[in-house]
Parts: sequence; structure tokens; C-alpha cells
Amino acid sequence: MKKLVTLLLSGALTLGLLAGCSSAPAGGDTQTPGASPSTAASAQPSAAPTENVTIKVAASPTPHAEILAVAKDILAEQGITLDIIEFTDYIQPNLVTEDGQVDANYFQHITYLNNFNAEQATHLVSVADLHYEPFGIYAGRTAALADLKDGAQIGVPNDPTNGGRALLLLQEQGLITLEDGAGLEPTRLDIKDNPRGFEIVEMEAAQLPRSLDSLDLAVINGNYAIQAGLNVADALAIEAADGTAGTAYVNVLAVAEGREEDPAIQALVAALESDAVKTFMEETYGGAVVPVF
Repeated sequence: MKKLVTLLLSGALTLGLLAGCSSAPAGGDTQTPGASPSTAASAQPSAAPTENVTIKVAASPTPHAEILAVAKDILAEQGITLDIIEFTDYIQPNLVTEDGQVDANYFQHITYLNNFNAEQATHLVSVADLHYEPFGIYAGRTAALADLKDGAQIGVPNDPTNGGRALLLLQEQGLITLEDGAGLEPTRLDIKDNPRGFEIVEMEAAQLPRSLDSLDLAVINGNYAIQAGLNVADALAIEAADGTAGTAYVNVLAVAEGREEDPAIQALVAALESDAVKTFMEETYGGAVVPVF
């Protein structure tokens, strides 16, 4: 009898241990605290990972949020909600992507992303090359490059990658000469020759369109030019899409490292690389946004 009781108790204990090691019952909440819905979905690939998922994406208002709005309709047909969160700076979108407050961001080019990772010790990666926005030189107090006077003030972005890009464009137009080997991120210290004494005025990229009245010229990022109502066709000079800028400054969809294969992220990539989005870019921005997919 004692042996029988012992066997029964042992069996009950074994069943209890097995129950404690089993997965949560169907319908139970197995999402890790703090994880985004799309992260939880990717951890359960067998349970229709993109159904009833919300993807949060940080974006610049123009053109990125506008482009995402087209993808939003495509994703809605798949049961995916796209939550577009707009930012007007170039710092916060990467920080909130790194810490998981959003699932992805779409606002920056690849060179800026790589530089940001190096300086901020973040771990963000590109999952799609989407478009290119040519930098342009826009008229302020001076109407044409040929009319520039000695000592003219030329505005450029104050962040390393976009500021360097602006200096490279000024060099292409023969206004300054940079040191050999300055690379993609030259600074004012890399200006080798400035025979006409142009004053290079560094300021936040978003402020440049608003400062044209106080500058002779300004080199302006494509998204801020669009947002300010500046037409790329009216720029005094722009980068060539088939040159270095077309690849070094391609705008990307970025995620935190490890999220690349998330099914919801891949659905977002597919939507952004759709014919509908490509047509929207081509028909809406008049050459200021050039799709690369």
C-alpha cells in the first residue's frame, strides 16, 4: 500500500511539474513587458504574426510621413495599423527607435545613420533603401550664383553629415575647394581655398529655409526644402542623382538591430516598396524625392 501511495504521489508531482513548464494557454498574454506589438508578433510566427498588429514609425513630416500615409492604406488591408509619429529634429527619432518606443524610423539617409551609431553608441540598421532627396542651393538675398559678392554669407546645416554634404556641393559649384581626402563629412576646417572669403554660416537644418532673408544663399536638405514650399526646379544647383550623393545619401527605413526579420517590419518594407508608393513619390514631389527601388 505504501508503495502504491508513493507511486500516486510521484505521478501527481510529475504532472504538476510538467504543467508548470508548459507554454501559456491559448489566448494568454505572453508578450514581454515593454515589448511593442510587432515584437510580440515576431516571437510567435505560427500565429499570423501580422494580424491585428500596430507598427509605430517615427518620421519627418515631409516627405516621409506623407509617404508613410500611402503605405498605411496598403497595410490596413493586411490587418496592420501604421501609427506615424512626426518629429521635426534629427535626434529623437533614432533615440526612440533604439529604446523601443517606436518600431522603426524613416527620416534619414544612410550616412547620417552610420554616423549617429558611431557617435551615440546606438545599434540601428537599415532594412530598406527607399529614396534620394537631392540637396539644393537656394537663393536668399542673392538671386544667382554668378551674382555672389565677395564675403557673401552661405548657410549650411550644422550636423556633420549634412554640413559636409553641403560643403561638397559648394565645391562642385566651384565656390570653395576642400582638402584632398576630406571624405563625405568635411567641416569648415577642411576648406582649403576660399579665395572670395565666403562666410559659411552653420545652423540647424530646419532653420535654413526660414533664414533665407538673412543669407545670400543656403544649402538646404530636401525634406526641409519641400516643407518650406521650395521647388527643387528653382534651386540654383542640385546634386546629381547618379553621383556619389545618390548612394551615400539614400534615405532608409531603420530599425533597432535584431528587428530586421520581424514579419510586421517586412510587411512595412513591402508596402513602402510598392508601385503605389513609387508613383506617389514621382507624381507628388517633382524630382525632389527620387525613388531608388
